[in-house]
Amino acid sequence: MILISLCLATFIALLFLKPLLKRITTTKRKLPPSPWWLPVIGNLHQLGLNPHRSLHSLSLRYGPLMVLHFGRVPVLVVSCPDVTNAIMKTHDLNFANRQTSKAIEIFMKGGRDIIFGPCGEDWKNMKSLCVVHLLNNKMVRSFENLREEEIKVLTKRLEEACSSSSSVNLSKLLMTLTNDIICRITLGRKYNIEEGGIDIKNLVMTSSEFFGKFFFGDFIPSLAWIDKINGVDGKMKNINNKLDCFLDSMVQEHVDADHQEPSDFIDMLLSIQNDKTKRFELDRSDIILILKDMFFSGTATTASQLEWTMTELMRHPECMKKLQDEINSISTHNFNVTEKEVEKMDYLHCVIKEGLRLHPSGPLLTRLSTEDVQLKGYDIAAGTQVIINAWALQRNPSIWGHDAEEYRPERHFGLNLDFNGTDSKFVPFGAGRRLCPGIGFSMVLSKLTLANLVKRFTWRLEVGPGGDDKPDLVEASGIDVCRKFPLIVFPSLVHA
Repeated sequence: MILISLCLATFIALLFLKPLLKRITTTKRKLPPSPWWLPVIGNLHQLGLNPHRSLHSLSLRYGPLMVLHFGRVPVLVVSCPDVTNAIMKTHDLNFANRQTSKAIEIFMKGGRDIIFGPCGEDWKNMKSLCVVHLLNNKMVRSFENLREEEIKVLTKRLEEACSSSSSVNLSKLLMTLTNDIICRITLGRKYNIEEGGIDIKNLVMTSSEFFGKFFFGDFIPSLAWIDKINGVDGKMKNINNKLDCFLDSMVQEHVDADHQEPSDFIDMLLSIQNDKTKRFELDRSDIILILKDMFFSGTATTASQLEWTMTELMRHPECMKKLQDEINSISTHNFNVTEKEVEKMDYLHCVIKEGLRLHPSGPLLTRLSTEDVQLKGYDIAAGTQVIINAWALQRNPSIWGHDAEEYRPERHFGLNLDFNGTDSKFVPFGAGRRLCPGIGFSMVLSKLTLANLVKRFTWRLEVGPGGDDKPDLVEASGIDVCRKFPLIVFPSLVHA
């Protein structure tokens, strides 16, 4: 049915193609180069299973600045640092918004949250709440004991696997770690099946997957009915209702508890809601949206970053050995590594940065132009969607050298280059107004977790028929770059 509909729509569009082409050629605007696109679907057929790779391949042919058409939507694809800098700094305000989608409409009330909301006073106030009350350096440091407690839970599970010589799904364990920490910070305690509660981790992960899916209605409005008949609309609404009901019950539980002093993030949000001196009004739905942002942005991204870094370290045992030597030289006892010790580990920081360079959690950074603007001599119209291919930028040989595709943490020694959005060559967390506010939170957890995994255990894979004992680098399809297959490994205790 879908194919028949597309064929009919294409045939009808061809009837109008000639006047359309005439109108395009007579325009005076100078547009970036563009591959030939099909009627109705545009360049959607060229995206492939891994959009960041497909867009990179197209940019090698058409240039680092090109225009594609996703259905009837014009999309500017950027793969060069100078235009990235212009978009995220020089013209940051013009490109501060993000396009909406079917998933955003359903899960985030059309984009009233921090991640997807339009840049305005309400958005600034909501972002400020999260930064001041959860993500600033002082608050991040205050969660030190909580992080160390949960990492002890993780290492205990790994020790049990060592004693029985059994394998573990490290991807799943890392996801559980990040989810449990987010739960304790935002909700006050863990909520998972093991703790006798709802499987919030699965709800969050299932919800997050929809943000990277293709929906006909987003790009070809006349075919929006396909999303309904294949059941995806109903599935999203069902999952969102479950997530909303759970978070609403958590908020109500905190309202009923009536804590005198805030004990977690929900308490802080409720105290702000009750403060009548604030100019910013916060209702129940706003609180739920902020909580969703915390789970969506804080669970999968950090876990994915850690599993890719462990993957690369297992593929490069010389780097694993060098990191282990550094950790043991600073953390000389037989207990877990502490955060104070982690801050002294320079090579660990380089390992984290190299993992982010090769495997950014969000390889495609999206923006939306709100006004006409010129970039590199080209005319970019208001309403143009923008995709910055961070994955391509961070593997560009002209920036990173002939070995840009290789995993080499040492390249970051002596480089005054960090991931806080100051340099457009390295933007794993974005930049400008849309810079991820949770960088500090993510980095502290990533470094502490990785240091303990490397210090306490050695790792091996079950040798396959081909004799390859290294983990693969196969990526899952979609917008987010996570491993396609879970990282199944055999841990062994490192004896002092």
